[in-house]
Amino acid sequence: MDEWRHALLSRRTFLLASAGGLAALFAPAVTLAQTANPWPILAAVQEHLFPAEPGSPGARDIRALAYLQGVLGDPHGDREEQRFILKGVDWLEDLSRQRHKASFLDLDPIRREQVLREVANSRPGENWLSTLLLYVCEALLTDPVYGGNPDGIGWAWLRHQPGFPRPNHPARRA
Repeated sequence: MDEWRHALLSRRTFLLASAGGLAALFAPAVTLAQTANPWPILAAVQEHLFPAEPGSPGARDIRALAYLQGVLGDPHGDREEQRFILKGVDWLEDLSRQRHKASFLDLDPIRREQVLREVANSRPGENWLSTLLLYVCEALLTDPVYGGNPDGIGWAWLRHQPGFPRPNHPARRA
């Protein structure tokens, strides 16, 4: 798993360093505006990728957005990855406006799916969605002290018994 994650980050680093690679893919000939509040868009993408169903939690239930906010706010985190995730919101929003003349948040589920599939058809877009899905999975499986999986809802759904000792809040800051 570490090798896969390293390869993903290496590809991402290469793509981000490429002259206009991602911007050209998502927004040809359009200047990207910085999305003022990326959180509702990220939450909508997470919910689309991991919706709740009867008997199973969704992204909202596992607090995937709060977990991602913690990752993006971590001063020791990977700055390139943090920028990549946030910049992806701008690209998604721009693509949504190009294709449907509306914010991603204003699209119905079918149009959201169309936009996300178009994003997934490119390597940078696939990496962006994979990264978001990775953090959704982490939120599902993490110990609740890290901001996701409240009350062990993900563990209960998967019938998982966590190991011991479990981390406590001071360990989280270490």
